[in-house]
Order: sequence, then structure tokens, then C-alpha cells
Amino acid sequence: MSGQKIKRGGKSVRKAAAAQNKSRQVRAAKARTGSALDTLMAVQPFSERQLHRIFLAMILGACAVLIWMVASFAGLPGMAREQMVHLSHQAGFELHNVNVRGTNHLNELKVYQIALADRDQAMPFVDLDSVRDRLLALSWVEDARVSRQLPDTLVIDVVERKPIAVLAKANKLVLIDPTGRELEQVSPDRTKGKLVLSGPGAGKQIGALVALLDTAPALKPQIKSAEWVGNRRWNLTFKTGQMLALPEGDQQSAKALMTFAQLDGRNRLLGGKAVAFDMRATDRIYFRMPGRVDAVEQASAAAKAPAKGDDKPLASASPTPGTPKSAKKEDN
Repeated sequence: MSGQKIKRGGKSVRKAAAAQNKSRQVRAAKARTGSALDTLMAVQPFSERQLHRIFLAMILGACAVLIWMVASFAGLPGMAREQMVHLSHQAGFELHNVNVRGTNHLNELKVYQIALADRDQAMPFVDLDSVRDRLLALSWVEDARVSRQLPDTLVIDVVERKPIAVLAKANKLVLIDPTGRELEQVSPDRTKGKLVLSGPGAGKQIGALVALLDTAPALKPQIKSAEWVGNRRWNLTFKTGQMLALPEGDQQSAKALMTFAQLDGRNRLLGGKAVAFDMRATDRIYFRMPGRVDAVEQASAAAKAPAKGDDKPLASASPTPGTPKSAKKEDN
């Protein structure tokens, strides 16, 4: 025999086939994994740069927590805070932008001035509660929500107060909300279409006035202004220029206004010849006609006893417009 050596231990055909099959499975798994990652990256809402910032923020946050714990154990919380601020600045987490939403009447410049008072401060240390408290001090702001939008934006959602009337003061006109809070001084042009209140303490009575007007919804849109007289009752002026004097008391004034609405529906009092209507007497209505001069004595007598002449009690008959009636002196 020749000296040819036979090499033992080589791969059998079965083992070689198994190895090739395993390699194909590995390549297929890699392809599927890559495809899944590509799909995930395509559908996620963040860009690669934003993801980088998010991961960086997570890393910095973990480092900041670690630094804070170490410094706290060492009795150096001030140093921990400084390190966190430094890390935040390095990562670009500073207040640079403000996004204001929900404003209509409010001057947004005031909101920006409040929010940007902490400009260039590290975002983790912007005091959101303090910003909100300063916003709530603005006359127009009923509520506010302040939140962070990393890395550098403060988002402010404002709920404004709703102007419901205009308060006529000594030398100015002021918008007020349903609570009587003064919102903003306005020019006469901006009072058009709004109820105008006057008289000492009228602003504090806006809630009671709204409730009163709601008892006569048909008359409500026709009322131009309301005067709070003697801190006890209302004089209402309609868009026709005619005035209605109501009695004292919530129930009494509501009843008188509803009665007037019924009479107007039947007899068209508004737009008639009478320039004023007085319902301070409990059982009748008095008309003031053009050119008629009032006297204090007539007012006192009319309030205490039925008037003579052609005044008619409400219970017995409804007055018709243009019929002369006794007039009374208005409250001072």
C-alpha cells in the first residue's frame, strides 16, 4: 500500500447541510428584524434628531438623579442643583419659546412677558405654578394651564372671562364679567350691543340683574341700559329710549317686569307715546307723557293711594299707550 493518509473528522454531508440551513435562518431573521425596525422607524412620530434628544434627555436625567443623590448624601444639595442646571443647558433644555393658546380679548404680550420672565432658565427648573399664579392675576384670565414641551417650549392654555356688560363709571367705561369683575376699559364704540350699567354699586348687582332679565326673555334683547338707583332698585331703559322704573326687592321687581312684558305684548307699550313707565306701586302702572312735569308730592301720593283721574289699576284693566297717567318723581 502506498503511504496515502486518510483524513478523519471532516464534516459529513448531513452536518454541512444543517450548517447551511442554519445560516439561511440567521440571514432571514436579520432581514425580518431589519424590516421591522425600518417599519417602526417609519411610523413613529419622532424624527431621528428628536429621538436623539429624547435618549439624551433620559441619559441626562439618570445622571442628574445620580448626581442629586450623591450630593444629597454628601450634604450638598446646592451643588447638585448647579450640576443639573449645567447638564440641562448643555443638552439645550432652556426656555426660549412660548406657545399661547385660547386668547381672544387678552393682550398676548402680557402673557409673553410673564412666561419669558424665566427666559434662559433650565426647563426642569421653570416654576409652572408660579407662572400660572401670575397669569391668574391678569383681569381677563379665568383659568390657565402651563406645561413644558421639551426641549425649550412653554405651552400656555388660557381660559378667558366672558364680558357680559359695560359698567359706566365716573370718567370711563369698563367691561365686566358675570361676577362683576372689571376686565378692561373700553371706548364708547365698543359698548354697542352690550348692556350698560350705571349707578353706585351697579357692578356688584350684575348677577341679580341677569336673573331679573331672564324672567322676561322677550324684553331682554330690547333693554339698552340699567341704572341701580339708591342701592335698592332698577330703572331699565329700552332701545326705544323709554324708561321703566321697577320696585324694590327681587321678587317684586321680577313680578313687575313680567307684568310689563305681558302688557307690552297686548298693548305695544314700547314704541308708544309714553316716555316712561312707573311700576313702583304694587297695583298699577303709571305713564309719563311728553311735556308732563313731575312733582315730589305726586310721587308720594301715587305710592300711597290710588291716583285720581284716568289711572287704572292693573288688576282691573290694562293701560293703553297714549293715555295720560299720573307721573311720579324718580328716586334721587
